[in-house]
Amino acid sequence: MGLFNRKAQKNEAAANAVMAEHEKETSPAETPIVGTPARGLSPSGQHQGALVEEKLPVTWLALTLGAISSIGGFMFGYESGQISGFLAMTDFLDRFGQNGAFTPVRQGTIVALLCAGTLVGCLASGIICDKIGRRWTISSSAFFYIIGVIIETTSDRQWVQFAMGRFTAGLGIGALSTSVPMYQSESVPKAIRGPVVSSYQLLITLGIWTAYMVNYGTSAAYTNSAQWRIPNGLSALWALILGISILAMPESPRYAYRIGRVDEARTNMARLNGVDPFSPLIDAEIAEIEEKLAAERAGGDHPWYEIFTGPRMLYRTILGMVLQAGQQLTGANFFFYYGTTIFKSTGIQNSYITSIILGSVNVGATIAGLWIVKNCGRRKALMIGAAWMCGCFLVYSFVGRFALDATNPMATPNAGKVLIVFTCLFIVAFATTWGPLVWAVVGELYPARYRAPCMALATASNWLLNFLISFFTTFITNKINYFYGLVFAGCTFALFWIVYFFMIETKDRSLEEIDTMYVLGVDPRKSANWDPKMLGEEGTSGLNTDGLYLKKGGMDIKKTETSGAGLMVHDETRFPDNPRDKEVPVSTA
Repeated sequence: MGLFNRKAQKNEAAANAVMAEHEKETSPAETPIVGTPARGLSPSGQHQGALVEEKLPVTWLALTLGAISSIGGFMFGYESGQISGFLAMTDFLDRFGQNGAFTPVRQGTIVALLCAGTLVGCLASGIICDKIGRRWTISSSAFFYIIGVIIETTSDRQWVQFAMGRFTAGLGIGALSTSVPMYQSESVPKAIRGPVVSSYQLLITLGIWTAYMVNYGTSAAYTNSAQWRIPNGLSALWALILGISILAMPESPRYAYRIGRVDEARTNMARLNGVDPFSPLIDAEIAEIEEKLAAERAGGDHPWYEIFTGPRMLYRTILGMVLQAGQQLTGANFFFYYGTTIFKSTGIQNSYITSIILGSVNVGATIAGLWIVKNCGRRKALMIGAAWMCGCFLVYSFVGRFALDATNPMATPNAGKVLIVFTCLFIVAFATTWGPLVWAVVGELYPARYRAPCMALATASNWLLNFLISFFTTFITNKINYFYGLVFAGCTFALFWIVYFFMIETKDRSLEEIDTMYVLGVDPRKSANWDPKMLGEEGTSGLNTDGLYLKKGGMDIKKTETSGAGLMVHDETRFPDNPRDKEVPVSTA
């Protein structure tokens, strides 16, 4: 605590110095009233709170919070990566296979039931997060995951028990996949929010790599059930670390404020930013939270279906679902789930080593992907990644089908090497673009009012495709073998054009700007050059979905201003009143 207190005093001095410098440059007419940051803009169009925050050093507490919570991603990666090795272990085959092999139904069920559980857990986690808080949801989900691990590890000869253990573990993993990014985005300072949320993907890749390494060690050291029970039992250790350590972290300041724990919210926010609880930065942040809550209360109740009927919300809701589903349709998990089995067919003597190589490439490339999240455009990165992966799958499919000798792979060693090389190139493309970027882009798509249900729906589409791919892959590869890669090549080709025509560039833009661009229907192809100055002196503060008053069903958008004509006024030519609603008084700005 002493370290954090000294850090807070140092950062508070820096914050006051920046604020004092800013006050010298601002005339009294331009100086905002404390507590109204939404109207307090600097000459460059930034909030004063943002001005202070950009020049503050990152606190160890914020980094620790991000690292600990991302263990949830590590757990998913480890659980996903280990099953690939289990399917090739002799003892696992003897216990749960049929005559030393797995039928497509049995193998697909064992692999896919984890994803089925995550789908259910993901949809349920939004309600749980609002009931017991972000921290306690993460902790309870981690401990619930341990129940699934126990069911798996105690399985003897009944493959159904092992499969249901994966389903139970999936419930915990699915809840973590929603609650962890939500907790991180609501807690850490804006300056590191993108990389911290994307680190969830980095820990997934690290978990996959760790599972490969552990599988390699136990498969070589043991011939009994310790081959798979040791790596399986280690899963509980990661969950135990997360479940306990997350309780030492502060609760999400925004959640605490929403349920009336104002002092706790202010204190937690100050600790995470390394400033005094009553500094100008915290005053500005608290005022912004209160402004959004006031707008929500003034707008009345907002039923769930407004995520489809709200201003440009159907467009954004579907786009988020397509992007998250697209992350699976790139085909990355085809390699991660079945990597060991796939490369046995290339004639490589120890396919575990191949998996370790793939996992290492995945981790290293994802670290580079965090740099891309912060420094490169979203659209260009996703389009380049999709085109790159499409090319890799075309090579993979045709080489595997026409150049590799399926009956005697050792007779065509060069073809096997080509498969390995282009698989590595594919993983580099995925790990630097669609792996981490999709989480960041989807988190930026929605206004705060609709963010929770929209993100849950988008993440659920990811898990649904994960389930379908993991279950049906064995059936499909048995029929068309390496031509299965053409399916993913076609998907990545389609994803290139979806990003090109429908997704706007969001790099270096505030959430309010992004919201404005979608509501105004800015052409995604020209979005990189869009300038908020086009909106006039009021800028993006004149159009903010979180401050709009919506008609019944959210079909019309209005905004009431305290003085003057706001940017958003009711346009009868574009949004004519429904005659059936005439009895409802409609106010205009």
